[in-house]
Amino acid sequence: MASSVSGPKEDLCDLHLEDGAQHRNPSEVKMSQIVLPCHANHCGELSVGQLLKWMDCTACLSAERHAGCPCVTASVDDIYFEHTIGVGQVVNIKAKVNRAFNSSMEVGIEVSCEDLYRGRHWRVCQAFATFVARRTDANKVHLKQVVPCTHQEQLEHSLAAERRRMRLVHHDTMQDLLNNKTFQRSFSEENRDKDEAVPTERTRVESVELVLPPHANHQVNTFGGQIMAWMENVATIAASRLCNAHPTLRAIDMFHFRGPSQVGDRLILKAIVNNTFKNSMEVGVCAEAYIGEEPLRHINSAFMTFEVLDDKGRPRPLPLIKPEPQEGQRRYQEALARKKIRLDRKYIISCKQTEVPLSVPWDPSNQVYLSYNNVWALKMLAAKNNWDLISKKNRVSLYTVEESQSLCFKVEAEMEIPAQRAFTLLSDLSRRQEWDEHYTRCELLVKVDEDDFIYRVITPSVSQGGKVQDFILLASRRPPCDSGDPYVIALRSVTLPTHPPTEGFNRGEVVCAGFTIYELSQGVSKISYYNQASPEVLPYISTDIAGLSSSFSSTFHSCSQYLMDNIISTPEITSPTSS
Repeated sequence: MASSVSGPKEDLCDLHLEDGAQHRNPSEVKMSQIVLPCHANHCGELSVGQLLKWMDCTACLSAERHAGCPCVTASVDDIYFEHTIGVGQVVNIKAKVNRAFNSSMEVGIEVSCEDLYRGRHWRVCQAFATFVARRTDANKVHLKQVVPCTHQEQLEHSLAAERRRMRLVHHDTMQDLLNNKTFQRSFSEENRDKDEAVPTERTRVESVELVLPPHANHQVNTFGGQIMAWMENVATIAASRLCNAHPTLRAIDMFHFRGPSQVGDRLILKAIVNNTFKNSMEVGVCAEAYIGEEPLRHINSAFMTFEVLDDKGRPRPLPLIKPEPQEGQRRYQEALARKKIRLDRKYIISCKQTEVPLSVPWDPSNQVYLSYNNVWALKMLAAKNNWDLISKKNRVSLYTVEESQSLCFKVEAEMEIPAQRAFTLLSDLSRRQEWDEHYTRCELLVKVDEDDFIYRVITPSVSQGGKVQDFILLASRRPPCDSGDPYVIALRSVTLPTHPPTEGFNRGEVVCAGFTIYELSQGVSKISYYNQASPEVLPYISTDIAGLSSSFSSTFHSCSQYLMDNIISTPEITSPTSS
């Protein structure tokens, strides 16, 4: 057989940890496919459209295993394809539900490739899809919660809430950037030689597909993966018309299914090159459906990034394009905005923490991604399971972990204060100097929204006669989504054009820091402070780590006293500046 699909029910030993087997997520589904010539394009590479069908099928089965009822694809986050897959190689797909909300759930998808003859494995891509449960009866869907068991599952479960937050503001982020005067000015000042540009009309593609029973899922709706495969097909044709060569699909932007399609629909697929960016191009694709004389129904729109590779596998320069008036200009400008958003997401979110500069420039268009990275980094730091207890005094514990030339520390204690009140008090950095001697002054610069703030923090000099230090910090606070989740206050350095480094101050950097607050009981909380120590931060804690001081204990006791003194009042964070 060319393929196989397995789930936990077929591997009962995976569920019996006492027998020595590895834990298996109950919603996990695996699919393995041998790539046959019928799955490949004329270059002998697996069609990305076919891969999307397999990914969607595997993810849907995982979602339905968790929900216990039919599910439909609602959206898919950005997908970056790292490698192509050849005929004869094996595609391994694994999907599992990371987190369930009310009627929707996030499914994580991992795709790898296997060369059977060389014994090699490599990663192809990772994706996060949102599925919505649809019952056949009139009862309202309320999904059961995912219970993470392993360290990795707990981390993905925690980050899924932050990814959901990012999806919900995706459209607003795009509109804010298009309305940004600086962005509009950069677009209007762009000067291209239109005489040598290729008219976008030359790349336009329109194709129709009749939805037949083989194209439908078990709910008689057109299979979402099939629609994506048809869209990839017309997008590839549009890209080929521009470059007169075979293009390689590198990325698909986050997209949403607007409505369902059924057997009998005529599906009209339209594609056109929206813009080119030296070595890549964006192709916009639209899928609409109709039956008989009814008006067209918008099913989906997607934006795909293609490259054309030379004989050595390097991206080839692409010709400029000449957009059509009005609609073409709109698509051209929106493609520029999507490119910026795409690079922000990929650069800030997808990169490893060590690959991201300490201070990323902040602006409203990348705020949601910086906020995500801020919370993600703190949760990754808190999730480490190799913390070493260095010192304990007066019920305050100091832990460290050293790896990859990075020293991180954690200070932890239980305090008799409700978790929500501790969260409210500690998330207002403008009052931190009341209990932390390392904060001389803290000024709120920008209130981005109700959960994100930018501060300028001034700290004393670490050496006699030296300069005082200042930091520009993004503070992102998150209340728990479910019972058992912690309150989170994440801190990281950013740069603001309005507040460059100044004379008399040494501009410091915070890589990752912040608090997690767990509610142990109604009036008792476990408060943990984390910091991935940068050279500017390390001197403040070095004597504690070396065992020559216990200032960490006195600082935390000052914190405890501050919380107790303010347990009744709840300060409001206000600012003269708002994004």
